[in-house]
Amino acid sequence: MKLTYDSRYNIAYLRLLEKTAQVETIRVSDALNVDIAPDGTIYGIELLNAKEQLLAQDQGLLVIENKALEKREEIPLT
Repeated sequence: MKLTYDSRYNIAYLRLLEKTAQVETIRVSDALNVDIAPDGTIYGIELLNAKEQLLAQDQGLLVIENKALEKREEIPLT
C-alpha cells in the first residue's frame, strides 16, 4: 500500500495494489474516485481536494493502526 500526494493538483492517491489489470475509474463523489477491475478488485482510491479531506480529521495526522498488534503510529501531514 502506498499513499502519495501531489500538491500541484491537491490530489492524494492510496494505491492498494499495483495495476496488473485493466481498471475502470468510478466517480463516487466530487471528491472521491475509485479504480476497480472488472472482477471487483479495488486498486486505488483518489482523493480530490485532498488536503482539506486529510486535514479535516485527526488534527492533521495520518493515523496508522494495527489492531492485531495493538500499535498506533501518527504521521503529521502538515
